[in-house]
Amino acid sequence: MTLTVRVISPDQTVWDAPAEEVILPSTTGQLGILTGHAPLLTALDTGVMRVRPSKNQGWIPIALMGGFAEVEADEVTILVNGAERGDKIDLEEARVAFNQAQARLNQVPAGDRQAQIQANQAFKRARARFQAAGGMV
Repeated sequence: MTLTVRVISPDQTVWDAPAEEVILPSTTGQLGILTGHAPLLTALDTGVMRVRPSKNQGWIPIALMGGFAEVEADEVTILVNGAERGDKIDLEEARVAFNQAQARLNQVPAGDRQAQIQANQAFKRARARFQAAGGMV
């Protein structure tokens, strides 16, 4: 028995295929989904989702840029602000973007709350892309 998994962003469907297992970056931590999972609606954080299409295949990472996931009757529907498969991300480009975002985050003045929030969000997006591309963070 498998799950039907769909990852939908505003401009494309990033994944629409069966899977044995899914690990989601929920706002409260990592969340594993297997067949027979109880119905669930959860907010997703910016991070890396991992999908295992079958027991004989490895994990496929997908960078998610926040959204929601619904689990019902072995169907996992993921609606996100943005998503990108790890195998479509250039590792070196993602590494450079991650290092730049980290440097920007470290340079934000302590009293500038809005700049801190924006830099932190940019850092989380860059980290998710870097991790999905295979970078170790």
